[in-house]
Amino acid sequence: MATSLYDMSIPSYLQELGAASGFMRKGAEHCAEHGLDPGELVEASLREDMLPFRFQAISICHHSLGAIRGIQEGVFTPPPAMPDLDYAGLQSLVDDAITQLQAISPEEVDALAGKALVFKLGKTEMPFVAEDFVLSFSLPNFYFHATTAYGILRMLGVKLGKMDYLGQMRMGS
Repeated sequence: MATSLYDMSIPSYLQELGAASGFMRKGAEHCAEHGLDPGELVEASLREDMLPFRFQAISICHHSLGAIRGIQEGVFTPPPAMPDLDYAGLQSLVDDAITQLQAISPEEVDALAGKALVFKLGKTEMPFVAEDFVLSFSLPNFYFHATTAYGILRMLGVKLGKMDYLGQMRMGS
């Protein structure tokens, strides 16, 4: 069975974005239960030399919905400067990415197979075709930022387990 561009991207993005929405909801509930300011979650990082939760949540969206948009446009760049979103704003960003990805048809994504795109970072340009971009750049970055966001919440005491990270898996009958 051949795997299409849609199959290798959108279902995986939706699975983990759904998981992120869930573990972020648990983060908000944790704050409410313990009288904590959700802003502390937004600015928290695993190490002082790592970017905070805010960046991780934005990057989850950027390396999923933004990756598909980049393939469509032929250019992918780091996330643009974003307003200082609060925790609820980050939750909305993730939920919006889910909604937008659900609206993209398999045919629309599969039509992008073999399409050339360039990742631009300053003066550096890295050429890809859509499938290689998804498999070797987009998905690894997507999972890195999702894992880091999950790890920050766990570090701060949010009660999460592996199933919270995995989300709704795709299983055969």
